[in-house]
Amino acid sequence: MLELLIPLDSDSGKPLYEQIYDYIRIHIADGKISCGEKLPSTRFLASHLQVSRSTVELAYEQLLSEGYIESEPCRGYYASDISELYLSGTKFPSGRPFLPQKQKTPYRIVFSPDENEFAYFPFGAWRKISKDLLAADDTTLFTAGEAAGEWELREAVCRYLYHARGVNCLPEQIVIGAGNEYLLILLSQILGSPKKVAIENPTYLKAYQTLLHMNDTMLLLSRDKSGIRMEDVRRLKPDIVYVMPSHQFPMGTVMPMKRRLELLRWAVEKPGRYLIEDDHDSEFRYRGKPIPSLQGNDANETVIYMGTFSKSISPAVRVSYMVLPEPLLFAYQANCGFYASTVPKEQQRLLASFLNQGYFERYLNKMRRVYKGKHDLFLSLLRQEPWVHMVYGDYAGMHLLAELNTQMRAEWIVKEAGKRGVRVYALEEYMVPGTRDFLEGKPTLLLGYGALCEKDMKEGIAVLREILMPH
Repeated sequence: MLELLIPLDSDSGKPLYEQIYDYIRIHIADGKISCGEKLPSTRFLASHLQVSRSTVELAYEQLLSEGYIESEPCRGYYASDISELYLSGTKFPSGRPFLPQKQKTPYRIVFSPDENEFAYFPFGAWRKISKDLLAADDTTLFTAGEAAGEWELREAVCRYLYHARGVNCLPEQIVIGAGNEYLLILLSQILGSPKKVAIENPTYLKAYQTLLHMNDTMLLLSRDKSGIRMEDVRRLKPDIVYVMPSHQFPMGTVMPMKRRLELLRWAVEKPGRYLIEDDHDSEFRYRGKPIPSLQGNDANETVIYMGTFSKSISPAVRVSYMVLPEPLLFAYQANCGFYASTVPKEQQRLLASFLNQGYFERYLNKMRRVYKGKHDLFLSLLRQEPWVHMVYGDYAGMHLLAELNTQMRAEWIVKEAGKRGVRVYALEEYMVPGTRDFLEGKPTLLLGYGALCEKDMKEGIAVLREILMPH
């Protein structure tokens, strides 16, 4: 900590050292100055507050005597751990007990659908590209970039999408952004006045919340084994349908071609209708032949395609892309063309080189084998358990859904597993707020396996077995 902004009132009648003491004491008690955080030196704080050093020393001495701070020779003053005072019921001079800061539960095993395996990442290649990029002394690296993203990266993404996903587009149709949520905010401004958007339930809640906060009217669609029910789409009459045909999250459904063509036919029946295709987890498929993107079958410019490198590389890369139909390019330039890109130019160029030099393709092929192995192992382990009624969502992605043979509520199972250090997820957690009580069928858990080893899988399953089949 370099400085403290302590408001001192010389006319209050309270000594200045006591005002300093009170400010620091209260902030330590409230957790705003955290345990172990270094305080400014007496010399620096006196100079900063324009008071005598002896005034600060008096305040620090009082804090030391009461145990709020500790002094380490030749190093300085540090905030103490005062949780024991709180636990013992000690009252503070302010009349308030110490309120400890909230901490994340230290789970031993996390069945997260959002975590990746990084043991096989080509750190050497990533480091080399980054080093070469900076060693080139290219001054343009530090100038303002293109609003839609660096052309080099958009070209690389365009080539990748065509070969891997059958997406037909030009680089100028691609917009690069820091996350799908940011791109959805842009898209709302591109499309203009609030729209009626239909989305499945359960769903990817961040997309639902983002569009809702952009004042769009959100309509909830029911689903069958093929995904979105077309009778609901026609009944609700939305302007836009948000769909995840390659791997619906969280249900894991892969939409068959017949339903995709029905959606495309609906979109062309009235001007101004669009489909937002979120190509979630499309890179990792374990059964059947790959199905091209919905956009690749769209001959009428009605599909807005969205993807991300969060799963295929890392969430920390934070690079997503949106492919706009050509009729929306003018609206993009008019409504959003003045926004600066939210992804740093250096990171965009690094990623472009990672794609262009073949590293991404090789890494992706390796991770497909790795995740396929994890998928098959985890699926076999779950199918051996008598408390598992059915497993589904096993076509693609990095999570499975386990329907349970139990009368217990999924929410209770999640809490009990958490007490044992294991984080699992109830399907209800992905329902739109206010609709969770309408989820039908047996209690269902969503279990991610992407970051887990065999040992963690078995230990986590053993904990669930202990909860669901107590002796």
